[in-house]
Amino acid sequence: MTNLNLSADEVLTTTRSVRKRLDFDRPVDRALVLECLDIALQAPTGSNSQGWQWMVVEDADKKKAIAELYEKNFNAYAAQPGREYEEGDTRADRQEKVRSSAYYLAENFHRAPYLVIPMIEGRLDEGMPTFGQASQWGSILPAVWSFMLALRERGLGSAWTTLHLPDEQATAEILGIPFERYTQAGLFPVAYTKGTDFKLAKRLPAAELTHWDTFGNH
Repeated sequence: MTNLNLSADEVLTTTRSVRKRLDFDRPVDRALVLECLDIALQAPTGSNSQGWQWMVVEDADKKKAIAELYEKNFNAYAAQPGREYEEGDTRADRQEKVRSSAYYLAENFHRAPYLVIPMIEGRLDEGMPTFGQASQWGSILPAVWSFMLALRERGLGSAWTTLHLPDEQATAEILGIPFERYTQAGLFPVAYTKGTDFKLAKRLPAAELTHWDTFGNH
């Protein structure tokens, strides 16, 4: 498939978390995933450390085992009370749609052609100061977002999920990841999307969320 030739603004504003529109039956060439990862690795990283590694899971049994861990934790998370929004908050209007798509993904995670787990070297020890945590995540998250943008430009999609992480060590054992050396940053199903037309999401305006010099000064 050729690239969509989206502008920078288009790819930035239409890269969605894709769940129900993932095409689980269409195969994806390995070379396409590597192409997106090559783009992702151009992202900035703290002190130019480039301490990232990427696990791509294609084996059906391993995908199923990881998906079962994810679904177990998802069900526990979904059973908790949902967030309440003030009257008129547009986010409340989309909650049921988001919830439905999240359940769908949890039930079908194993069907994705690939599951991708980005990793960063080192572990976030308990009690690590904010500076250390921010530096660690800041060295992997830009690359992960670049990966998702590259997928979008090529007609593929994903969703940024983290609910396998309560069982991070079990996942590491399934995949042979040295748990003491690498922290997993998420779990991403990768597939072509059903259609490539994605619109801007409804978001609160920046003016309501931006503070000038003093908090509360909009």
